[in-house]
Amino acid sequence: MEYLVVGLGNIGAEYANTRHNMGFMVLDAWAQASNVLFRTDRYGDVAEVSFKGRWFVLLKPSTYMNLSGNAVRYWMQKLHLPLENLIVISDDLNLPFGTIRMRPGGSSGGHNGLEDITLKLESDQWARIRIGIGNEFSRGRQVDYVLSDFSEEEKAAVPELASRIIQGVKDVSTIGMARAMNSLNTRPKQQKSIEKAEEKLDNKGEVPEI
Repeated sequence: MEYLVVGLGNIGAEYANTRHNMGFMVLDAWAQASNVLFRTDRYGDVAEVSFKGRWFVLLKPSTYMNLSGNAVRYWMQKLHLPLENLIVISDDLNLPFGTIRMRPGGSSGGHNGLEDITLKLESDQWARIRIGIGNEFSRGRQVDYVLSDFSEEEKAAVPELASRIIQGVKDVSTIGMARAMNSLNTRPKQQKSIEKAEEKLDNKGEVPEI
């Protein structure tokens, strides 16, 4: 069983640690944990890792975000994979930082990389994992925000997020999409704490520390 796992981002040192490169960061973490190196190949950097008899081809497209579909289409055809064996990892402005959402298909949500993949594959029925990066920017500053570096607090949270997503991809291959989604789809810890506090307030009429 073979899967193509695509992490979306932009090539170049100036983009390396930006919010828009979350997909690259996850694949870099996976390769490092597996002691494998990426090699430069057609349309991107590629590495292979294995898990319980499954093979995962990790792809970081070199086409820049808005043309990600070119790389995905090429490697799907090269590997002769069906759409159900494609998993794409991307950042998402529509989710609070740290929220993870896995879905078996759906719209791009305004993400140019996802939109181009849908266009080139002529289908939106492929799995995607979206990682919330928040949307705390003023009007007209969206591009500046996604291409800016994470805060120190956010940087500290990235390794754990990457670890959870890597396990989620592995789970898709072993226990299936539905169960993997139940395990992976999360809300940020702070949001959970706020909701717990609100629940206690309703029950006791006082606000605990969070």
